[in-house]
Amino acid sequence: MSENKFIVRKAAVLGAGVMGAQIAAHLVNANIETLLFELPGDADNPNANVNKAVEKLKKQVPAPLSVQSKAIYIEPANYDQHLELLKDCDLVVEAIAERMDWKRDLYVKVAPHLSENAIFASNTSGLSLNQLAEAFPEERRHRFCGIHFFNPPRYMHLVELIPCQSSDADMLDHLEAFLVTNLGKGVVRAKDTPNFIANRIGVFSLLATMHHGKAFNFGLDQVDALTGALIGRPKSATFRTADVVGLDTLAHVVNTMRDTLPDDAWHRHFAVPDWLQALIDDGALGQKVKRGVYQKVGKEIQVLDLATSDYRLSAGEVDEAVKNLLKYNNPTEKFAALRSNPHPQAQFLWSIFRDLFHYCAVQLESIADNTRDLDLAVRWGFGWNQGPFEIWQSAGWKQIATWINEDIAAGKCMSQVPLPDWVMTIAKDEQQSVHTKQGSFAPADKTLHKRSTLPVYQRQLFPDRLIGEEAQYGETIFETDAVRMWHTGDRIAILSFKSKMHTIGVDVLEGVQQAIKEAEQNWRALVIWQTEPPFSAGANLKKVTEKPKADPQQKASPPPPPSAFDKLVKNFKKSAQATVLKAARELDLADVLMAKKLAEVEGMVKQFQQTSQALRYSMVPTVAAVDGLALGGGCEFVMHCDRAVATMETYIGLVEVGVGLLPAGGGCKEFALRAAQNALEGDPFPQLKQYFQTVAMAELAKSGEQAKALGFLRAADHIVMHRFELLHVAKAQALTLAEAGYRPPLRTRQIPVAGNTGIATIQSLLVNMREGGFISEHDSLIGNKVAHVMCGGDLTPGSLVDEDWLLELERTAFIELLATEKTQARVEHMMKTGKPLRN
Repeated sequence: MSENKFIVRKAAVLGAGVMGAQIAAHLVNANIETLLFELPGDADNPNANVNKAVEKLKKQVPAPLSVQSKAIYIEPANYDQHLELLKDCDLVVEAIAERMDWKRDLYVKVAPHLSENAIFASNTSGLSLNQLAEAFPEERRHRFCGIHFFNPPRYMHLVELIPCQSSDADMLDHLEAFLVTNLGKGVVRAKDTPNFIANRIGVFSLLATMHHGKAFNFGLDQVDALTGALIGRPKSATFRTADVVGLDTLAHVVNTMRDTLPDDAWHRHFAVPDWLQALIDDGALGQKVKRGVYQKVGKEIQVLDLATSDYRLSAGEVDEAVKNLLKYNNPTEKFAALRSNPHPQAQFLWSIFRDLFHYCAVQLESIADNTRDLDLAVRWGFGWNQGPFEIWQSAGWKQIATWINEDIAAGKCMSQVPLPDWVMTIAKDEQQSVHTKQGSFAPADKTLHKRSTLPVYQRQLFPDRLIGEEAQYGETIFETDAVRMWHTGDRIAILSFKSKMHTIGVDVLEGVQQAIKEAEQNWRALVIWQTEPPFSAGANLKKVTEKPKADPQQKASPPPPPSAFDKLVKNFKKSAQATVLKAARELDLADVLMAKKLAEVEGMVKQFQQTSQALRYSMVPTVAAVDGLALGGGCEFVMHCDRAVATMETYIGLVEVGVGLLPAGGGCKEFALRAAQNALEGDPFPQLKQYFQTVAMAELAKSGEQAKALGFLRAADHIVMHRFELLHVAKAQALTLAEAGYRPPLRTRQIPVAGNTGIATIQSLLVNMREGGFISEHDSLIGNKVAHVMCGGDLTPGSLVDEDWLLELERTAFIELLATEKTQARVEHMMKTGKPLRN
């Protein structure tokens, strides 16, 4: 790789369809000005088509834009008027319809307008890059390749990088570095074969699932019940995923396999089923038209019934015995049980895994360099917990290979082609592993290939690891049951929580305080970073509020069944209600409500506030490295660190109001302080009013950028696109602060508050909302408590208070709300039903 950097000052996307518009959105998410081209509209409004696409971006769910305001950086363009603008673009991505003839015609049209050093890349999902390159001028082909984003581009980690025969090696290396750091993608290099890696394997898996579902006469909802989270795949499973992708898109990929892979041993299975084609012909294309395999009628989810070709209530369920098999912790035992169990559901699951393993083994050498590339492509492109070879290895390589051979011999497999010789070579090896700490197996040269040595990957201190790769998180400084403090050989200390969902109880608070003292004495800075997301689901009061231990002679009550909201929380990005659900989880107040140990709770709240303040006034810089959820107390820790470094996919908020409480770990105080610091002409109320709304509405930021807009993150905080670069950047920020001769901020002793005038103004708003029926009486009480704290209490406007004054107001209001029957009822109702209570 040459020393020269690939700099993208401006980009262009050709095609404003579903993928093209979202790729443009993600480029502006990364602060890259982007031209978006589409066919011209009428003479009066030639950019009508592209403008419509940009407006659609603002309404899409999940949001393609990190914040809606980024849309203005997408510059509309059309092919008749604006081709000359391409000369200023360093990267041009073609994303028009999957027609070879259309793409080649477009290349001829735009090539004369490209700058000499521009990279031109196709987002084709499976067409031959070498055939496409033939339409590109020969002298420019060294700057041509494929970059295949997955839908939706903002959220799906995978980008496949596919060279053509003429692609320049340095160009590919520079582009990979750009895709990784600047766009936050997991890049897998694929060979120029139909549908590349992820779609080739993922769509085969879907075809195998449809084949065996038909053989066992399962309904489509039955198949989805079996092929979702229970087997480590997304909740959308098989056919819900097809609806999300688009049934027409799925059919196109299947037809590409049929037309371009005539020699594939599974070719006879590469066909779109009649029922699927009928849906497409009827315009039922899936989620984008709100009807496909599934449709929603009122509150009812309906599924296509293959027997009647009509919709019925979706009611697929997994047999309890099979569900219990899938709960086995030992994969070897699990797969043995599935294969031997005669239940149709167990046999179905064994069959789809067996045929997937078989296909991957046979096709590996032709589509990918090694097993790592195939597994990561499937994980990142389809959201599986493990790739096919990882699952196979965990279940026992030799045993699974033996069973596949037996089923081939018995004629049970979808193809009778034998397993390649390398499979049994691995089976005879002592490790029986295709993934090891030394590397992953490559069938071409029968060796283990190490991870890429490109400089960009040095920024990933702990990359997304595969089975067989050891996780060694530095050297321990100290460790308790709740936290671990460690380092990687430099003077930056790292603190990681060990609690479930990284919730914050007394033990974690004590660990944080111990870590601060240790860092002040022996280290240059302290970074709070979790080895896996989330950053923190917030405060957990359970340990302080546990009831006295029962008499050992007394029979213990059975544990409660799993709550419904556990499942809902996992889907928080799709449900506004999940913000409230998570608030209940984060506070874990079931024991508090029963025992009424308010004094103990107040003691923990005070300890929480002291810990937040210790982070703020530590003698060494503190940096929060935030990925995923940072709720309630987790958000308050972030707000009190000297600096936050957050991934784009950070979901942060103070959500306590959702269960009838308010932030009391310093969150309300911090917003009052920031409003005073940012006050125009000395009046904090205009800014404070916005912060009040954020807290009172339990608003959850859906991106790092939105967290800045809502005030959870500051202007000086940094957004990182790639989650596996987060720790690298956080440590760099900590070191920068230390190198600058860090001193903590002076304690703020004079904070001007909005006082009783601010409270009265907010109260009038609450009265209007109450009279209009928008909020309940208890909602109004909660809002008044929040206003009282954030406005500094019943004081004259402009009165000066210190932080301790505001913290005491927080504690008092929190306990007062917790003591009310209606807040207790809200929490109890949420914990029991998983649904919010309006009382």
